[in-house]
Amino acid sequence: MNRKALLTLAFLTISASAFADGDDPPSRVARLNFQSGSVSFRPGSVEEWSPATMNYPLTTGDHLWADAGAQTEIHVGSTAIRMAPQTAMSILNLDDRTVQLSLTQGTIHIRIRNMADDEAYEVDTPNVAVTLLRPGDYRISADSDNNITFVTVRAGDAAVTGGGAAFPVHPRESARIAGAESVTQEISAVPPSDEFDRWCEARERREAQAQISARYVPRDMVGYEDLDEYGVWTQSPQYGWVWTPRGVAAGWAPYHYGHWAWVEPWGWTWIDEAPWGFAPFHYGRWAFAGGAWVWVPGRMVVGARPVYAPALVAFVGGAGFGVSVGVGGGGVAAWFPLGPGEVYRPAYHVSEVYVRQINIVHVTNVSVIGVTNVRYVNQNVQGAVMVVPHEAFVTARPVAQVSVRVDARVIAQAQVTGTTALVAPRRESIVVVRTGGPVAAPPARLVQRTVVVKTAPPPPPVSFAARQQALQANPGRPLEPAQVNTLRNNAPAPRPMVRTLPTRQEPAVAQPQPRSDRPPNATPRPQPAAQPAAQPAVRQEPPNERMPVARPPQPAAQPAAAPRNERPQQEAAPKEKQKKKDEKKKEEKK
Repeated sequence: MNRKALLTLAFLTISASAFADGDDPPSRVARLNFQSGSVSFRPGSVEEWSPATMNYPLTTGDHLWADAGAQTEIHVGSTAIRMAPQTAMSILNLDDRTVQLSLTQGTIHIRIRNMADDEAYEVDTPNVAVTLLRPGDYRISADSDNNITFVTVRAGDAAVTGGGAAFPVHPRESARIAGAESVTQEISAVPPSDEFDRWCEARERREAQAQISARYVPRDMVGYEDLDEYGVWTQSPQYGWVWTPRGVAAGWAPYHYGHWAWVEPWGWTWIDEAPWGFAPFHYGRWAFAGGAWVWVPGRMVVGARPVYAPALVAFVGGAGFGVSVGVGGGGVAAWFPLGPGEVYRPAYHVSEVYVRQINIVHVTNVSVIGVTNVRYVNQNVQGAVMVVPHEAFVTARPVAQVSVRVDARVIAQAQVTGTTALVAPRRESIVVVRTGGPVAAPPARLVQRTVVVKTAPPPPPVSFAARQQALQANPGRPLEPAQVNTLRNNAPAPRPMVRTLPTRQEPAVAQPQPRSDRPPNATPRPQPAAQPAAQPAVRQEPPNERMPVARPPQPAAQPAAAPRNERPQQEAAPKEKQKKKDEKKKEEKK
């Protein structure tokens, strides 16, 4: 691709968000990528808890609970969020600009590696809202019963708001905030690391080793950090840099080992069972080359965030297909991976800008994105197409255990029906039912606990029960935004359990970083009309990530680990006030 084409591609990718449909789904999700012990999950559209599943995509409205002795980690792009035992956390909002979490009990550690100028991170507890202002290393704990929040900043800067107070927490500081309607804060040095801190540090060291994959895919591609450990990069004369998984079984093919789940607003979503099974199934394309499957991530575009897809596959079927493959009533679902250069057109509601964005790093000639008369290369690769009964598909059964053998000639002649299975979801498609006893769940008081928010989150998702009848009318396709709004208006979903702070409370920042005069959730400043949209600026950590710039030296008599002391609220500069008074007196004398 020539330089002009690359510049055009970069411009289209970076500036498209300004023209996108407001109803487009987010371009990113969170991934549940590690767990030990009993971790439970509740989607926002249902009330039941189920065991958490590795590689499950999390989004607005979802809830997690780490039971006693459990730990878990999720990723949002390059940001890692880790939960200590007995921690209840929910996602109040996750879109292209905001990560907003509710923490009603327990401890989380957040490691932000980079942050765009218009990106906001907020953690809301029962008594305060904590805004994370720049890349760094943060630990936040909530004691719901006693209305106490602890905020520890090893690197970065945080702002705490609530109960009439607004104050910063700087690097190497820890704040204890107590109270509800009126809060008090105590600032001390960062305490020594505990077992949870050491576990987080070990996870950080592992992620820091993923240097090879970062050359070929953006760090904002969820799941990139697992590729070095489980595969190898090679250069293909046809596709450029490609990744091949190690240790897979003979005859292995992509989208054959895992199950399907219904995840709003994207619909049918592939959940792979491999520990590396996220990035290669939600970004990029697959090709069969040299007798093995290779993952083709596509071109890297500086400043462009990868766009998440629920599954990059094509489904096949058509009239009588189930009969032709020897399956009786109930029908079948059959699919294969999209190949390099093949267009992914979502079945969920999107704008044409979104379609272009999700394909632009994979399709060299963007003019072919609207073409529908396509012959898919992987449809004819032996063993590429997976066929399962509809019943197994909708009940989240592991597909490798229930696959149906199909003659290659039948597959070759099958009609491509789109990028979703034409089958309506059931409750079992959302909540995975597992035998073996009750599922651990947080106490009801934590689920119902109100949190303080600085930024009002969107309403919670409409329940699956309210959607189900409409979903059956158009099998396999999520509802249009207008339909969802109608359901919400006719049967209002409960609002988030939040209490929004008055807008007059603005946390002060003692050490402003570049552009920190802007609110964390501000939209980008408009560019002059004659100039192309600029690449979003990104704030990044200093190279020495664990050793932030020291605070000014303390008096020699003060011990390093000073006892907690109250920090007074910041006021307007006294010199400025005195200057105004003196000027007023002069005017009166005249």
